[in-house]
Amino acid sequence: MPEVVLRTGIDLLEIDRLNSLAPAIHLRFLNRVFTPGELEQANGSNPSLAGLFCVKEAVAKALGCGIGKIGWKEIETLADSQGAPRVILHGKAARLAEEIGLSIWAVSISHTKLIAAASVTAFGFVSDHEDPLC
Repeated sequence: MPEVVLRTGIDLLEIDRLNSLAPAIHLRFLNRVFTPGELEQANGSNPSLAGLFCVKEAVAKALGCGIGKIGWKEIETLADSQGAPRVILHGKAARLAEEIGLSIWAVSISHTKLIAAASVTAFGFVSDHEDPLC
C-alpha cells in the first residue's frame, strides 16, 4: 500500500543582494538562474526575482537536495491564469520528484522592501521503497 509523502521547504533572501550586483554580473546571474518565462514574468523587478529565487531554493530543500544536484532552471515558477504561482519541474528535478512520489506542489511567495520569502509544500504517494538520494 502506498504511503503518503509530504515535504516542505522555505527560503529567505535579502533583496538588496540582487540590487547590489554590478550590471554585467546581474545579467549573467539572471540568465544562469531564471528561465525565459520567469524573466518575462518578473519584468526586471528585483523583489519579484528574489521571490522566484527563494522558490527554487525551497523546492530543492523539499526534494532533499541542494542546487547543484539539480539545476536552477529545472525549477520554474510561473503564474497561473489567476496570477497564483505554480511550480513546474523539469529534467532531474522532475525525475527526483517522481521517484520520491511528489506530484502536487503548493507555493507561497512574499516580500517586504528588504526580504523575499517562499514556502513550498509537496504532496504525493510513495511506494514501498526508500527515498532516493540526490
